[in-house]
Amino acid sequence: MCTRRTFVRMLGTGVLVSVACSSIGMQIAMAGERIEKISKPDEEWKKELTPQQYDILREEGTERPFTSPLLDEHRAGAFVCAGCGLPLFKSETKFDSGTGWPSFYRAIEGHVETKTDHKLIVARTEYHCARCGGHQGHVFNDGPEPTGLRYCNNGLSLKFVAVDENK
Repeated sequence: MCTRRTFVRMLGTGVLVSVACSSIGMQIAMAGERIEKISKPDEEWKKELTPQQYDILREEGTERPFTSPLLDEHRAGAFVCAGCGLPLFKSETKFDSGTGWPSFYRAIEGHVETKTDHKLIVARTEYHCARCGGHQGHVFNDGPEPTGLRYCNNGLSLKFVAVDENK
């Protein structure tokens, strides 16, 4: 687990924790820096992910609303891609949208990519992890200030990395 001081210092300088502070060291990516893509065969993804995560991240599925434990996650930290560990959202950008999925008003710059989704009658903006291409959710223009955006995320597409606020 990262200490709060290290995490905040890294965020303040534009450096973001990529996987987390771990025993093998920190992998970092600069905000705005080009994210190196990763690609794996489906068989490898199936070994690394649960069947539900595979359905959402690799086949653009959706989990049932109000089922994610991340709905009640309010600690300081970052929400990272469950597929590759790339930080996608800072905890201070999370808000309760009432939709049943974790929601954020701002993604970390350069860490998500969008495309138009035509699966429903109305075109929607779908977003994916910029590193592994894992499906996260959809972004809408009905969020709070300061951005007015609502990144509506599947909880199973994310993992939460907490920081120790006492250090």
